[in-house]
Amino acid sequence: MNAHVHSSSRRHAARGFTLIEVLVSVLIFTVGILGAVGMQARLTQSTLQNGDRARASMLADEVASQMWAVRSADIANADSNFYSAWTTRVGNPATSGLPQGTGAVSYSTTTKVSLITITWVNQSGSHSFVTSVVIP
Repeated sequence: MNAHVHSSSRRHAARGFTLIEVLVSVLIFTVGILGAVGMQARLTQSTLQNGDRARASMLADEVASQMWAVRSADIANADSNFYSAWTTRVGNPATSGLPQGTGAVSYSTTTKVSLITITWVNQSGSHSFVTSVVIP
């Protein structure tokens, strides 16, 4: 009779242990899913930021190409119509611009270097892209 009681209590304890195992596995699964959702959110944010940086680079390349075309690093004076249209386009996301974007080109007469600066603001904050151009 002693063996029967011992066997019965062992089966009862095993049922409770299985429930704990299931709860722990559900907890681990939940943490894993939350981690995957967090990674997806970060990936989406990084993709948006990389797209903005790529557009800023293309806008800077566009103005640098125009500088080479007119053979002047002082684009604001050499081709004021292009420069005005370019600064407008930088701030207009509908025309491949950037959200709250501004573009400026500063020219140094002493060094003959133009500094192209593009800034924008999105959900993750304020960003800028800066490059320089030398036209001999």
